[in-house]
Amino acid sequence: MPQHPEPYWREGIDFPSFPSLNNDIKTDVAVIGAGITGITAAYLLAKEGKKVTVLEANEILNGTTAHTTAKITAQHGIIYDELISHFGLENTKLYYDANQEALEFIRNLVKSENIHCDFSDQDAVIFTNEEPYLEQLQKEYQAYQKLNIDSTYDSEMLLDLPMKAALTMKHQAQFHPLKYLVHLVEKLKDEGVSFYEHTTAEDIQEGDVSKVITRSGHSVEADAVIVATHYPFYDGKGFYFSRLHAERSYSVAVKAEKDLEAGMYINAEQPSRSVRYTQNEAGEKVLIIGGEGHKTGQSENTLKHYEALQSFSDEHFGIQEFPNRWSTQDLFTLDQVPYIGKITANSQNIYVATGFRKWGMSNGTAAALLLTDLIVGRENRYADLFTPSRFKADPGVKEFIKENTNVAVELVKGKVEGADKKLEELNLDEGAVVKVNGKRAGAYRDSAGQVHLVDTTCTHMGCEVEWNNGERSWDCPCHGSRFDYAGEVLEGPAVKPLKKVNEN
Repeated sequence: MPQHPEPYWREGIDFPSFPSLNNDIKTDVAVIGAGITGITAAYLLAKEGKKVTVLEANEILNGTTAHTTAKITAQHGIIYDELISHFGLENTKLYYDANQEALEFIRNLVKSENIHCDFSDQDAVIFTNEEPYLEQLQKEYQAYQKLNIDSTYDSEMLLDLPMKAALTMKHQAQFHPLKYLVHLVEKLKDEGVSFYEHTTAEDIQEGDVSKVITRSGHSVEADAVIVATHYPFYDGKGFYFSRLHAERSYSVAVKAEKDLEAGMYINAEQPSRSVRYTQNEAGEKVLIIGGEGHKTGQSENTLKHYEALQSFSDEHFGIQEFPNRWSTQDLFTLDQVPYIGKITANSQNIYVATGFRKWGMSNGTAAALLLTDLIVGRENRYADLFTPSRFKADPGVKEFIKENTNVAVELVKGKVEGADKKLEELNLDEGAVVKVNGKRAGAYRDSAGQVHLVDTTCTHMGCEVEWNNGERSWDCPCHGSRFDYAGEVLEGPAVKPLKKVNEN
């Protein structure tokens, strides 16, 4: 297994670099976050004649978008039967149409711009080998028929894995997301869009013209602001921390003995297994195998998830080489539908896109298309479905209670937990919760023997972070904030680093 996590998609890509913001500026639209949603929205708004500025806290295309399995599909697990029961047939059709239109947008743009991004049409398949899921899969197929989705229900598939049934959604796609988005960034540079890296937005002052305040103290005045930071760094009294939960999932890239001819596959049961292929620069097929999801900060040994994918890959495909492993973080809303639109019902010009539930390539693109229409004042038939201000009593109330009960349990649990190890017991390249001067602290001893000590209290809402040995990070089990071993923010909603702790 590779010692350090690094996504397959970043290998061999020549990324443009940009300066940090070092002065106050004005723009028509400020886009916070340079992933697929932010970059696509910037591309669309620039086409509308808007002056666009993109702010990125780290480096462009190094967040969730770089850590995807890169399927572009409207097949988002077993979801459509459930959506029909909660939203009705008409709204469920809108959900499908929005994601299918996002796929067609990418397909057409790749063709018209001649983007070399390994785009290929593929069928998407959900399969199961467990009896309890057969009825669910049959109901999902019936939902497909009601929605006029081109599909088949079969007892066999191209993938050579044990299965009892397979549900196929036809004419979906896969691609190399960073080749696609780097092309768009280069186009945006030519069209005068400004990018700023290592520029952390920490607050927004709302008004007729809103002002984004950065950590360095500089500001960006804008007629409209898009918060495309995955987890909204700015809540705007929308209480997103109580309406979202974060989950980690894992991926490996392997060269295998067995070939995969076509298709994108995911199983219905747990633990999840996602399988697709891509081709490297040498023209060799590489399998992208993912799964093993769990709530952020709530797994005692994250390396075991990589080991499980490694075992699965070797058992079913035969590993010849194992060049990459990586993980990602995904956000789930109360009702499974993303929050896309004005950040609150009363907001004048602050927009948000979040809660893509592991399907960010299609949902993120759909979000950019919808937000562009909202900002330029164009009617969009998907606006009401995705509005963050909606509330569906079923299943909203049940999920709200469940998720916030979980947060309360984790908050209390973290405050009463003892140390995992004594500080002097830490090995090289090991992290753990320790006691320093009688208080809880997070410690990591790097490969050179230097110890890095941080306060384990999350700077978002005060939960206690836990060590993630697979990523060498401190993860919050309450709302999903993540920090590197030195305490710097990796994932929001936290915007401030963990406090340093003095050993003496």
